[in-house]
Amino acid sequence: MLGNRWFWIAAVVAAVAAGWYLTQRLAEPALPDWVASGNGRVEAVAIDISTRTGGRISDIVVQEGQTVTRGEVLAHMDTQQLDAQLREARAQMQRGRIARDVAESGVAQAEAEHSAALAIVAQRQTEFESAERRFSRSEQLARTNAISQQTLDDDRARMAGARAALDAARAQAASAAAGMATAKARIVDAEATIEAAEAAIDRIQVEIDDSTLRSPRDGRVQYLVAQPGEVIAGGGRVLNLIDPGDVYMTFFLPTVPAGRVALGSEARIVLDTAPGVVIPAQVSFISDVAQFTPRTVETSEERVGLMFRIRVRIAPDLLRKHADYVKPGLPGMAYVKLDPAAQWPEALNTGILE
Repeated sequence: MLGNRWFWIAAVVAAVAAGWYLTQRLAEPALPDWVASGNGRVEAVAIDISTRTGGRISDIVVQEGQTVTRGEVLAHMDTQQLDAQLREARAQMQRGRIARDVAESGVAQAEAEHSAALAIVAQRQTEFESAERRFSRSEQLARTNAISQQTLDDDRARMAGARAALDAARAQAASAAAGMATAKARIVDAEATIEAAEAAIDRIQVEIDDSTLRSPRDGRVQYLVAQPGEVIAGGGRVLNLIDPGDVYMTFFLPTVPAGRVALGSEARIVLDTAPGVVIPAQVSFISDVAQFTPRTVETSEERVGLMFRIRVRIAPDLLRKHADYVKPGLPGMAYVKLDPAAQWPEALNTGILE
């Protein structure tokens, strides 16, 4: 009997509480049909700070909740291996420069040898032509027995020797020209080595610079993903930032009111933590795809039940004035004006945050 008594008492209390809640809800003024509303939470743009290449985290110089500015150092990655690669690339570049200097000296020497060889060719050419003319005269004189056969043979031998010397000089000139081309090729190879080394230096320097993680914008450290000493892969997250200057609330509207919402429409946000304060906002995003789509062709009744995601954004200037007031994560209600010419209801037109 005692248990039944407490059961009925609890039932009566629950009924009274439910009645009070319904009374309060019914007492609230209804919104006009040109105002749509939905519940959501204040959110801020989140940015993952990640490494471009894998490695060990040397240190993290910020803490969770700390406010940072654009370009501020957040963390350092270990660069010992990159530093060694940079020294190696610089040594390779120095080696290439030395090889280029040696090759340039070789080209100068080869050009001098080629010039000397060409001069010898010219000299041997003159000697051959002289020997050829002498042999021609001797040959004519020998027909009239004006000279001896021995003289003719000597002139023939002299011409043949001059021809052989000319051929040897031409071969020497060709060899000098080939040596000059080889020396010039060594310059090209040395310059290619230097260029490759410079490219490697630039690439490694970029990796070293990227090993110092900096904030891409003003923001606040939300949480640390990794800790100093951990080894993470390329693209691994180190920490997460939020931009308190880019704050919005996402909520959902049915098909009919969502179809009447336009980008840039006026909006209002009322947070649960401050029901008497109205925060001005503006519609910045309207989803073009329903969030709850039936797997089959929907009826007209089902289309009415589809929900579309709407995002209203708070002006950055307003956020800068009230950064401590509008905090990400706070729940509340968002209201959108569907008729641009209409006036906001009194409840949403007083206590506006400025």
